Amino acid sequence: MRLHRGYALLALALFLVEVLIALFVRDNFVRPYLGDTIAVILVYAGLRTAFRIGRIPAAATAFLVAVAIEFGQYFRILDWIGLADNRIARIVLGTGFAVEDFFAYAAGALIVLAVEAVRSKP
Repeated sequence: MRLHRGYALLALALFLVEVLIALFVRDNFVRPYLGDTIAVILVYAGLRTAFRIGRIPAAATAFLVAVAIEFGQYFRILDWIGLADNRIARIVLGTGFAVEDFFAYAAGALIVLAVEAVRSKP
C-alpha cells in the first residue's frame, strides 16, 4: 500500500464532482454518461492512490469494476443484498442497466490512458 498525494487529490475532486452530479443534475447526458465516464476515472485515481499499479492495469481494473457494477444492475444485485431501498446504495451502484453505459466506461479508461501518455512524455 502507498499514498500518492496527486492521485488522492484527483480522486477527492472527482468524488466531489460525482456527488454534485448525483445531487443536482437531472438530465440525459451529464448524469448518465459523463458521470459514468468520471466514475471510471475516479476508480482509476483511487487505485493509483493506494497501490503501486501500472497505468494499463489500473485503467483495465477501473473499467472492469464499472462493468461488474453495470451487470449488478442488470441482475438487480441491490434487491439480492437487501439494499434496494437504500438511497445511498442506489446512487452509488445505480439501478438501471444500459448497454450504452459500457461506452462511457470505455471512454473513461481511454481518457486516463491518453492523459497519462501525454503526462509521461518528456
